[in-house]
Amino acid sequence: MPNRRRRDWRSFGAYSAFIVALFTEMYGFPLTIYLLSGWLSARFPGVDWLSHDAGHLLETMFGWETNPHFGPFHILSTVFIGAGFWLLAKAWPVLYAAQREQRVAMSGPYARIRHPQYVGFVLIMFGFLLQWPTLITLVMFPILLLVYARLARREESDSLAQFGPAYQDYMARTPAFIPRHRQAPPSVHQD
Repeated sequence: MPNRRRRDWRSFGAYSAFIVALFTEMYGFPLTIYLLSGWLSARFPGVDWLSHDAGHLLETMFGWETNPHFGPFHILSTVFIGAGFWLLAKAWPVLYAAQREQRVAMSGPYARIRHPQYVGFVLIMFGFLLQWPTLITLVMFPILLLVYARLARREESDSLAQFGPAYQDYMARTPAFIPRHRQAPPSVHQD
């Protein structure tokens, strides 16, 4: 159990670093704009790169003339972030109850995917990337995807050791990260 807690805190630390890097650039020093200022100024000469709105790079680069907070990337970002938080809010009580009862979590979001908590974090991170892409977070995003994939494999190994055939059956029926549209009902053979 101590190794599992250490892993959980490490993954939470990596996620926290992503959020801190993002918000440091969003509301602090815009390192990405500073490093790309020559290229950005040459490509988009009329933009005030010291304004907050200019930090919404995708809106600016695609030429949306509206307030970036109402542009398509920001709206899509809000959808991804909201979906991520919704998924986390639905998944954690199910996982908490299953852990307290020493059983496999198979209801709620866990009925559709085995790792809704990681999918929720990825949706949130992707949403923030759409809203405010930075060089640091663009580098960190794929690294965090790998961290979560490895963590999911380790957790599955632990669950297989703890729950055996029950978890093996759950793995066979339920995809890890991307839900199936509709699961086909079991076929009935008639003679």
